[in-house]
Amino acid sequence: MARPEAKLKELKTAESRHEVGARSELVVRVNRRSERRIIPYGEEFLFEKLPVGTRVIYPPPPLDPLADADQAIRYALLHPENQDPLFAQLSPNMRVTIAIDDISLPLPQMRRPDIRERLLNQVLQTLADYGVDDVHLVIATSLHRRMTEAEIRRVVGERAFKQYWPDRLYNFDAENRAELAMLGKTEHGEEVWLSRRASESDLLIYLNINLVPMDGGHKSVAVGLAPYQSLRHHHNVGTLRDSHSYMDPTRSALHRSSDRMGKLIHRSVKIFQIETAVNTRMYGGMLDFLHKNEDHFTDWDRTRLKGFQWTMRNMSSEMRRTVLHNYAAPYGMIGVWAGDTETVHQKALARVFQQYAVPVKGQADILIVGVPYICPYNVNSIMNPVLVQCTGLGYLFNMYRNKPLVREGGTMIVCHPLRDEFHPEHHPSYIEFFHRCLAETTDAVELEKHFEREFAANPTYIHMYRYGNAYHGVHPFYMWYWGEPARQHVGRVIAAGCEEPEVAARLGWEAADTLDEAIAMATSELGRSAEITYLHLPPLVIADVE
Repeated sequence: MARPEAKLKELKTAESRHEVGARSELVVRVNRRSERRIIPYGEEFLFEKLPVGTRVIYPPPPLDPLADADQAIRYALLHPENQDPLFAQLSPNMRVTIAIDDISLPLPQMRRPDIRERLLNQVLQTLADYGVDDVHLVIATSLHRRMTEAEIRRVVGERAFKQYWPDRLYNFDAENRAELAMLGKTEHGEEVWLSRRASESDLLIYLNINLVPMDGGHKSVAVGLAPYQSLRHHHNVGTLRDSHSYMDPTRSALHRSSDRMGKLIHRSVKIFQIETAVNTRMYGGMLDFLHKNEDHFTDWDRTRLKGFQWTMRNMSSEMRRTVLHNYAAPYGMIGVWAGDTETVHQKALARVFQQYAVPVKGQADILIVGVPYICPYNVNSIMNPVLVQCTGLGYLFNMYRNKPLVREGGTMIVCHPLRDEFHPEHHPSYIEFFHRCLAETTDAVELEKHFEREFAANPTYIHMYRYGNAYHGVHPFYMWYWGEPARQHVGRVIAAGCEEPEVAARLGWEAADTLDEAIAMATSELGRSAEITYLHLPPLVIADVE
């Protein structure tokens, strides 16, 4: 009879073979009999016939959620990584700060109860049981816009909201100089600033959601509770050009910088990190067909797609945005870990890659991506052209490990209507950035040199950030820099379905009325020999390019 450990190894090997087999089915080639493919297109979806031979990369199916999320959280708090249990670190007279990820993730918002509410309820109960009453809850917005009262209530839940809002539950303010502390400089000369409340606490607890591998780890505290003085050291052109996929922290200069800052913070602040991971169950019920390979569609799936397209197209823009942003995804929690930041983050990363990664052989000449209605920076808002650029060239281009999906000098086709639309309350500095700065130059180095400090110190933008719901004045620059690795890598970008060609021109892109026209433009030199890849969304997928 086989020994137990040998049997376990045999089972793991079998599971691994099954996993590889399943992942290989996620990369398909379009043939003459293939169905049309769904492509996100702003607040709508296209349903397009792709050229024969096009490679389509599908996301892996959702991992099964934990059977009992609350029990898993309790276990994590009692059995943390390389730290004592949470209760053992508490005493009645201590000061505790709980930092919480903001609404930039997950996308779309999750069904209630939000994971952060589940985490908060158990953490707050533990603090209460051990007599800790000097507790503040801080939304780790960094330079993002302040969350509204309703948004905060939805994320933290009624119990925490009623007990702590507004005096002890609030948004981080990166421009309140009295509430910032300078902790020192890293060996690279990076200034490390932090929320004074967090830096002077006896214990800082961070509640995190890992939607993609660029989330979590030292980046949570070192970025989420930091002002411009710290962010400028890694949210800059040079650092981001040296980041070879934001989704691969081992090759990202952005992560190396935030890791250095995080380690410095750890030397003076005691941190108990809680990280969670969610699966890819983005759409359920009547919209679950969006998760399918179109070649496997039933008549019912096609009927639902047509009905969804008709409904979206016959709504006003305002109504369509309201409906889409109010949608809540049936995500399931697939992991929760607590304790030492680095150990916790490695476990979270492993689970995230298990959910998202798909092996892909070789690069493409042309990469097609569809930009949806939402990104981390326009929740309950408008996807303006700068954010379309950030999502297409910043996030979707970077959905890879090892090598980009598109070869150097290749072409990206970005599907989006690309209108000159901005939310004046949320993105006021974006309007000036787009119409004034990009009118002068699209060169990131020149923008950084001539305009960044002006926008960062603009008193009107600072006031709107602090007392309204505006992103910080410098934020559009970061979103432009985010696309810098793609701009340095690809030869051209074509906006497919572009309704306002002058907007594409302002971004430095070409414009095409349809996806077919964009493909014809992209293949004009290579012809039928061009290797075309479509990165199929939703949900998200990360290509492990061999």
